[in-house]
Amino acid sequence: MFNLILIGVGSQGLTGEQGGMLARCGLIVGDIRHLALLPEMAAEKLAISPLAPALEAIRLGLARANVGVLASGDPLFFGIGRRLLKEFGADQLIVLPALSTMQEACARFHLPWDDMKMVSLHGRKTLHGPGLLLGREKTFAFTDRHNTPACLARQMLDYLELIEDEPMLAGCRVHVAENLGTEEERLFSGTLAEAAAQEFAELNVLILTRPGVEKENAPVFGLTEDEIAHSRGLITKDEVRAVTLHALRLPSTGVFWDLGAGSGSISVAAARLHPGLHVFAVDQQVESMANVKRNIRQFGCYNIIPIQGEATAVLSDLPNPDRVFVGGSGGKLSAIIGLAAERLPIGGRMVVNGVIGQTVAEAPQCMADHGLLVDLTRVQIERTTFPETEPGKALNSITVMTGRK
Repeated sequence: MFNLILIGVGSQGLTGEQGGMLARCGLIVGDIRHLALLPEMAAEKLAISPLAPALEAIRLGLARANVGVLASGDPLFFGIGRRLLKEFGADQLIVLPALSTMQEACARFHLPWDDMKMVSLHGRKTLHGPGLLLGREKTFAFTDRHNTPACLARQMLDYLELIEDEPMLAGCRVHVAENLGTEEERLFSGTLAEAAAQEFAELNVLILTRPGVEKENAPVFGLTEDEIAHSRGLITKDEVRAVTLHALRLPSTGVFWDLGAGSGSISVAAARLHPGLHVFAVDQQVESMANVKRNIRQFGCYNIIPIQGEATAVLSDLPNPDRVFVGGSGGKLSAIIGLAAERLPIGGRMVVNGVIGQTVAEAPQCMADHGLLVDLTRVQIERTTFPETEPGKALNSITVMTGRK
């Protein structure tokens, strides 16, 4: 059986061992700039893009001889290695990696990377770049011609201005390494505003560093009403929040609508439980939006997108949800449920919390009318202390209504 030899090309080019392995190949596949490193080798050479015909050529080539594949850095780190393992299996694959692009870039900028978050935006659409890049104090990102460093810096500027986070705006730094290991290599470090005004070479990687956030290390689950900014007691109570999150069965990624978000307590809990989830917190009240933004800032929940407006007026501009929570409706419950139900995918869920009788009567019927299977859970909470020095406090009964599509 012939071998598929996967070579990681570092900033210093090929090693002697890598060159020796490639010399025994009948076909070498790679990026044009990598193939240019092998002018003397007699093997047939083929561009790796487009990928589908290249994979078929590799398959045919392995029937006759060893095949080499060239990639940048460590090809098992956000690289072609994962696809080749899937296509050809581990037994046939030999991997000779170089330092990863991330290692090279971090070395240039003198940044330890063992605590760094890694994100690939290469060839991917992003709903909310700031949520991916601001989630940790250090984030490394592979970019592309659409998700450029300047574009990403502009998105973060706009978002931080929206949530009124002046300290974060001042403290963020963008580091970009262009054309690593070539004569055109260039290193840039600067503020978000400086990065947004730059033009960068197409071949680059980005590192974002940011200051710490006041309460980002608070418990992921179990925040209390006292810890979450709210006004006049208008917040989903701790115990009800737990039941609501259980009913929602939130996915780790996707889109969550929190409609009538109020303080944003459900949004904060969802965002902290699942940093990969895009959370849209919608409320028409100025006071509510101020609390949502404050909670984003103090807990570092940058995957929450605050939307001020009446729900029926703004939902058409939002991406389709995987989950919906209706905490307030402004008297338009039926319309909100109808609009949201139409946008839910098969397997999606909607949860409506009701205190008053009209909501408890209207919401389940409306969800059922729009094709949802509905379950109701009535929650009665009484809080006491031990030892009981005064009578327990009974909270308003809440009905948690769950619709499943």
